[in-house]
Amino acid sequence: MSGEREGVRIGVDLGGTHFQVGVVAPGGELLGRERGKTGADDGVEAVVRRLAESITAAAREAGLDDAGALPPVGIGAPGVIDAAGGTVVEAPNLRWNDVPLGAMLRDALGDRAPTISIDNDVNAAAWGEWTLGGHNGETVAGRLVRDMLAVWVGTGIGGGLVLDGHLYRGHFNSAGEIGHAPAFPAFPLGRRKLEQVCSRHFVQSRLRDLIAGNTRSLLSEIVADGDLDTLTAADLATAYERGDELTRRVLDESADLLGVALATTVTTLSIPLVVLGGGLVETMGDAYVNRVAAALRADVFPGGVRAVRVVPTALRENAGLLGAAMLGKTG
Repeated sequence: MSGEREGVRIGVDLGGTHFQVGVVAPGGELLGRERGKTGADDGVEAVVRRLAESITAAAREAGLDDAGALPPVGIGAPGVIDAAGGTVVEAPNLRWNDVPLGAMLRDALGDRAPTISIDNDVNAAAWGEWTLGGHNGETVAGRLVRDMLAVWVGTGIGGGLVLDGHLYRGHFNSAGEIGHAPAFPAFPLGRRKLEQVCSRHFVQSRLRDLIAGNTRSLLSEIVADGDLDTLTAADLATAYERGDELTRRVLDESADLLGVALATTVTTLSIPLVVLGGGLVETMGDAYVNRVAAALRADVFPGGVRAVRVVPTALRENAGLLGAAMLGKTG
């Protein structure tokens, strides 16, 4: 196919270990996709070069001409992002500070450089859910939903806010960083932030420590070769489904704490819709989502806020990629 397709956009989901690029049709269909290793240790310039090469390859796979400007590109990147300036302000898992990613990628793409939008990765996922996941225009308690909180539970915990139909970034460009917020001040140091007690990384570490302390668990039989260092989210789901008491206790406690913390945000902002995503949510499914929802509803105020909907991601592992492609459509 020649020429640029009407409404086509390119999304980049940039992670600390891997990235993916997708050419996205207006309705969310993926027309071309490329994946690669981020290789942050090789330096910023090397990462940008890989992104530029993958963007070009994905566009070619989608049938776009090798000449002329590429479609608009949106990038979901980890950390605090200055969306207006196209800068990664601070990304700990990339070890980046004040990286002008937008300008560097434009230079790397040369004559084909398109418009480039950059935002936090969970902001991108939130925007994907809002624009392509079916949440824009639904109703809760008979009223149109214009506000949404998205929370992604994986190695860490990230959040994104859509308020009045627009991504909300806040004065310091860090709105939604719920995982880093002090949620439990009475807990010991190192256990006071939400992602320090509710992330997949914490759940796995806690289970390994308890099993090493001679607490019985089916996980010792489920993990490959009995090596708990290889423990995956899929292993957790299997043990949970098989009724392993330890796995259920640790995961349920984590889900309860997440629900309590989210109740604060839902109460403060009167949010009617919470979308949960990330590897742990997508693997555990309804059992985890329903547990978080029950804990959240138990602590919101006033009583009418219990009508809040808590749902799993509709776009699953593609939420960040699709949302990144849609970033240029934010208001």
